[in-house]
Parts: sequence; structure tokens; C-alpha cells
Amino acid sequence: MSAADASPKLAARSWREVPRRLAALWRRSLQFRTVLITLALSGLAILVIGLYISFSVASNLFQAQRERVLEASNSATAAAQSILDSSDATDRASLQALMGSAIETVTSVSGSTDFGVFRDPDAPPNSSAPPDLLSSSLAGVISPELRAQVQKNPGEQYWQSVALRNGDGGTDPGIVVGSDLLVPAAGRYELYIGYNLGEAEQTLAFMQITGAVGAAALLLLLSAITLVLVRWVIEPIRTTAATSRRLAAGDLGVRMPEKGEDELATLAASFNGMADSLQARIRELAELSVMQQRFVSDVSHELRTPLTTIRLAGDVLYGQREDFPGPTSRTVELLHTQTDRFERLLADLLEISRYDAGSVTLETEPTNLVHLAGDAIESMHELGRQHGSELHLEAPGGHLDAEVDPRRIRRIVRNLIGNAIEHGEGRPVVVSVDSNETAVALSVRDFGLGMTDEEAARVFDRFWRADPSRMRTIGGTGLGLAISMEDAVAHGGTLDVWSEPGKGSVFRLPLPRVPGAGPIVSPLPLAPADPDSHGPETIIPTSDVEAADAAGREVRDA
Repeated sequence: MSAADASPKLAARSWREVPRRLAALWRRSLQFRTVLITLALSGLAILVIGLYISFSVASNLFQAQRERVLEASNSATAAAQSILDSSDATDRASLQALMGSAIETVTSVSGSTDFGVFRDPDAPPNSSAPPDLLSSSLAGVISPELRAQVQKNPGEQYWQSVALRNGDGGTDPGIVVGSDLLVPAAGRYELYIGYNLGEAEQTLAFMQITGAVGAAALLLLLSAITLVLVRWVIEPIRTTAATSRRLAAGDLGVRMPEKGEDELATLAASFNGMADSLQARIRELAELSVMQQRFVSDVSHELRTPLTTIRLAGDVLYGQREDFPGPTSRTVELLHTQTDRFERLLADLLEISRYDAGSVTLETEPTNLVHLAGDAIESMHELGRQHGSELHLEAPGGHLDAEVDPRRIRRIVRNLIGNAIEHGEGRPVVVSVDSNETAVALSVRDFGLGMTDEEAARVFDRFWRADPSRMRTIGGTGLGLAISMEDAVAHGGTLDVWSEPGKGSVFRLPLPRVPGAGPIVSPLPLAPADPDSHGPETIIPTSDVEAADAAGREVRDA
């Protein structure tokens, strides 16, 4: 396609984009909307007032011209009748001369050269009567209706608006006035005088053009005034919006300039006062948060020394529990178990305090989630057997490495598997791993109690349990899922949950294969395809991770 062909298409496209750009400007700019609305309303008001004035002036001008024409016609008719009444002519020549003198008087007094004289058609025949006379400009102008009115009402004056031909070949507005004359020895005649109102029309047109120019100039002046006023009012609003955006972005030291004592200055002072109060409150909360984090960290560290001593003493007693009586032996076992739980709780509190303080650093390396999940399952196999839950691994395509912190991801997997075993009611637990071009995902499903939507919404809260009366059977601290969510977010992923009462739960961990790669699409669905089932039908044994790895490579290569 040549440049000549492309140019009209580009021009048409640019014109089609004008309404869209104007609509976007209307939505985004308060100044544009204010000026446009002001111009529209002002233009409408000026149009209404201008039309009223134009029609009023035209009506008054026409009425004045009509009164003048009727008065002039009446004077001309009276003068002509006076001449006719003063004559005693009876022969045809004298009557024609008399009629000519009367017509000259009519044109002289009326100021118009357009006239017509017609003998009354009802008058008896008279060979001496002067002939009819008609100016060329009135040919075809005098209507039968006007003649009928003049004929029926002798001595009266009637008028009609007409279009009179001018010297340029066009027409001008005009008025034809009809009356009658009584000619001695000839009878009654109809007299019609035409008046051209072209000058009055030109005057009206000049006034209308002047009014239109004045209206346009007034609109431009109003536009300039409105623009100045709107900018004067909108500018502080823009400053307020920009300041509030910076304040919302975390720049707590930004303030609005305060000028004058008007409403805008009051707004600026109120905004600055609010910002000062907000800054002080945020500073207090930040200091309180730091103090809380430091307190938790200090307490956790301080507790490690006595806990280590208790742990050593407990281990000595635990190693000799067989030599103690039954109640004492049981007490030693409880001491050993609770010491382990206390140690895990301190470790979790320290980890939470690191996340709260923002001091967590990931140590990423290429990691295969299938192998990591297989290792986690193997380490928790005995725990699952004790609770009657068989652990299975499904890995159709999750054999692509991802840049993650293996220690933290392993902790997430262990937390999810432990949570599934505790709430799985002795049914199987399925761990699935899959991947695509941008992400790798791991999900853990149990077929146990399940949760309601309200419970699922709080499952990641710290120390929260769906059933407070239910005892933790595997020694959890209540912080596992909260820490798992923090670990997932730190990797650029998330931790999603699906659950229904009586159908079990699914926890899904989608992670980007490369940190900071942008939005990802999970290769695993969140909701299971078989929510009503009570266990897996086709599984890959956990003891054969190498076979799963080979199967995954075959699927990926295919």
C-alpha cells in the first residue's frame, strides 16, 4: 500500500479517535468538565436571549414599518381623492389626464412607485372610464383575496405581506396596501400601493449579524474567565490530590502550602493537621511494633538458655525413664514431648518476628520440587502410618527446577502434610506437583473434615483453630500455616486453600520458576475434579520417586 493510500486511512482513524479522547478527558479532567458545562449553559442562555431579542426586534420593526406604510398610503389615497373630487371632467381624454394626475400625487405622497389601479368589476360599462394601470413590480403579486376584501368594503384600507421583485433579479419583503378611489363620471376604482421593505430587512440582518458576533465574543470572554477561575480553584485541589497520593505512598513529611484565610486555606490547614496527626500515630505504631518485635526476639533468645538446660536435663531423664516407676516415667515422657514443642514454638516465634521486622533473606538455588516433596513425604511416612493416613505423590509434570529457598519450601511442605495428617481422619493424603513455562505448583489434599468458607478465610491466622476444643495430636504450635504463607509470599507466590465440610481440603502453593518474573498461572487447579471422592484412584507410590521422575520427563518430552 502506497503512502498516498495510507494517509486518508490514518486521517480517518485519527478522527475516529477524537470522541474517545474527549470522553477520556471528560472523565479525568474536572477543569475540562467545568469549562465545557459553563460554555454549554452560557451558550444556551445566549441563544435563547438572542432569539427572543431577534424576534422581538423583527416584530417591532415590521409593526413600525406597517404603521408607516398604512399612514402613507392613507395620506396618498386622500390626496388623490381630493384631486379627483375637484375635477368636473367627463370625456375620456380628460378622465385619463385626471387619473394620471391622481397617480402622480399617489406616488409623490406615498413615496412608492409601485402601484396598481383596477376599475371595479361590478361597475356598469363606461367607454369614457380610464383603463387599468399596473406597475411591473406588482404583476402577479396582488392576491384575489386582497382584491375581494377591497371590493366588499369600500372606504376601508387593507394590507398584505408580499415578496416584491428587486433590480437584482431577486425578491424583497414588502407590503401591498389596498383602498378605493371614486372617479367622477367613471365610477369606483381599486388602488393598490406596494412598499418595498428591503432596507428594513437589511437593517434587521445587520443587527442579527452584530448580535451573533457579540454572542461569540461573549462566549470567548466567558471561556477565558471560566478557565481562569477554574484554574484558580482547581489548582489547590490538584495540589491536595498530589499531596494525598504522596502521603498514601508513604511520604509522611509532605504538606500543603497554606496561603490566605479563605476556605482553601482552611482546607490546607485541616489537611496538614490530619497529616501531622497521622504521621505521629504511625510513628507511635511503628515504635510500638519495633518494641514488640524486639521484645519477642529478646524473650525468645533469653528463653533459649534455660530451655537448653531443661532440654539437657530432660534428655538425661528421658534416657533413664525405664528405671523409673510408671507415673514418673510417664511424667518424664510428657516433659520430653512438651520440651520439644516449646522449642519448636520458640523457633516459630523467632521466624515470625523476623518477618514482622522485614529482615528475612532468601537463599535461593535451583530446586526440584518433586524430589523435595518426596523427601518430605519419606520423613513423615511413619507419622502418617501412626494416624492411619497413607501418603501419595502425583507428579505428572513437576520436574522443572525453580529458584527457591529449599529450607523454607521444605518447611511449607512439611507443615501442609502435617496439617493434612492431623485433619485427614485416617484417609489418604495426596501431594501433587506440576509445572509450566513460568511457574511450578505443589498441592496437598486430604479427605478429612474440611472447613466452611468462614473457617477457610481464617485458616492462616496466627494461633487460630477451627475447633478450639480439638487437641493438636502432632504437637503443632499454631503458627505453621501463618509462617508458610509468609514463606510463599517471600518467594513471589501465594498459598491458596479450597475446602468443603465433609470433603476435605486442598492447599496449593504456586511459585514462579524465576523470582520477580511477573504474574504467574498455576499449573494445578485449586478445586479438585473429584470433590466427592474419599481417596485417590490412580497414584504414584511414594517409595518410587525415581519412577515418578521418569514418568514426568516422558510427559514433558511428549
